[in-house]
Amino acid sequence: MSLEIQSKRPPQSKKQEFAHSVISLFAGCGGMDLGLQGGFKFLGNYFDPTGFKVIWANELSPSACKTYKQNLGEHIVCGDIKEQIAFLPSYADVIIGGFPCQDISINGKMQGIKGTRSSLYSYIVKAVRKVQPKAFIAENVGSLLLKQHKSSLETILADFNALGYNVSYHLYHTQFYGVPQTRSRVIFVGTAKHLPTFIPPAAHTSDLITAKDALCDLESLAQDKAFAHIWSNAKPTKAQGNRRLIADRPGYTIRAECHGNSHFHYSLPRRLSMREAARIQSFPDDFSFPCGIRETERQIGNAVPPVLAWHIAQAMKKVLEND
Repeated sequence: MSLEIQSKRPPQSKKQEFAHSVISLFAGCGGMDLGLQGGFKFLGNYFDPTGFKVIWANELSPSACKTYKQNLGEHIVCGDIKEQIAFLPSYADVIIGGFPCQDISINGKMQGIKGTRSSLYSYIVKAVRKVQPKAFIAENVGSLLLKQHKSSLETILADFNALGYNVSYHLYHTQFYGVPQTRSRVIFVGTAKHLPTFIPPAAHTSDLITAKDALCDLESLAQDKAFAHIWSNAKPTKAQGNRRLIADRPGYTIRAECHGNSHFHYSLPRRLSMREAARIQSFPDDFSFPCGIRETERQIGNAVPPVLAWHIAQAMKKVLEND
C-alpha cells in the first residue's frame, strides 16, 4: 500500500500545534474541513492531525451549518457567499472550497459554469485575489473533465491561472485513497510561485476497502436516530437508487439528491442507512448528523470524503513546509 500509513490509535497526551490557517468556502457539513485538519478515526485507523486549522468557513444551507457547527466549531458563517465574502479574514495560508457541482454533474443539466450554481467557483477566485494565501484547493465532480465541459474547464483554469499561482489539477478515484466508494473528483491546486510543486498523493490499487469491510458491523443494529442509523423505506422505482451494493467491492457513489432512493444494502432487504452512507463517504462514527433524513442524505452526498481530503492535506503540507 503506497499511501502514507496513519496511526492505529490517537495520541493520548500531545496536542497538535496549529501551523497553517485555512478559509473554507462552500463548506457543506464539513467533510473537506475535517479531512484537511485530521485528528479523526475511521474503520480502526487514526488519521493524525495535519497542522491545518480552519479559522473561517462559509455555507449557505442552515441545516449543513448546524451539522458543521456541532462537529467542527462555531467558526462557520451561515449565509450567501455573495454577501459574506466581504467579511473574509484578512489572511489565511490556504483557501479551500468544493464549489457547487449540480450544473456539471452527469445527473444534472450539464450547463457547466453557465449554470447559476457551478458558476460560483468565481467566488473562490475572488477570495484568493482578496486574501492572497500561499495556496488554494478547489474541488468538483470528475465529469468536469468530460468533453462536454471543455470550455468550462478552460475558463476555470484561465481564471485560476490569472491569479498568479502555479495551477494544476488531478482526477482522484476515491477507492484508491482508502475510501470504500467508487467516486471520482477533480481537484485544482494553486500554489504561490515561490513554493515547490504540488505533487498529488500516490494512489494504491490493491487492498481496496469493500462495502462489507465498511458496513458489516452495522448489519445487526436496529434503527437509531441519534447515531443516524436510519433509512428510507422508498420502494424501487425506474429512476435512481435501485442498485444494490456488492459486498466484495467498494460502494457506489453516494448521491446528494436521491429523494430517499439511496442504494440498497448488499445483503439486507432495505436501503442504506445514513450512518452507512456516511461510512461509505469515510466519515468517522462520532461525526453526528442532527438533521432529518433528507437533509442528512444531502449533506453526506455533497461532502468531500474526509479520508481523501486528509491525503491531499499531507501533500499540501509538504509544499508549505518547504516555504
